Amino acid sequence: MDKIAYEKIIVGHMIYLYCRKKHKGEGLCVDCEQLKQYALERLAKCPFGADKTACKDCKVHCYKNDMRDRIRQVMRFSGPRMFFYYPKDAFLHFKKKRP
Repeated sequence: MDKIAYEKIIVGHMIYLYCRKKHKGEGLCVDCEQLKQYALERLAKCPFGADKTACKDCKVHCYKNDMRDRIRQVMRFSGPRMFFYYPKDAFLHFKKKRP
C-alpha cells in the first residue's frame, strides 16, 4: 500500500472516531464528513507523494487555517485513542515515526 493510501485510511479512522465520540452519531455528521473529504482531497493532491512527511512538519501548508485547526483538534483527540479502537493501524503508524 502506498503512503498516501495509508494516510487516507488513518485520517478516516481518526475523523470517524472523533465524530462518534464527540457528536454521538453512528456515521459521520455533516461537518466531519466535510472535513474528511477535504483531508482526502488534500492528501490526493500532495505534491510530495511517496516522500510526504507529516503535514505538521511540511513546508507547504495546503490546508486552510480553519481546516488545519479542525484536523489538529481531531488528531489531538483521536491519536491516543487509536490504540484502543484501531490497534493494528495505530501500531504501524507509531512504528513508522520511530527510527
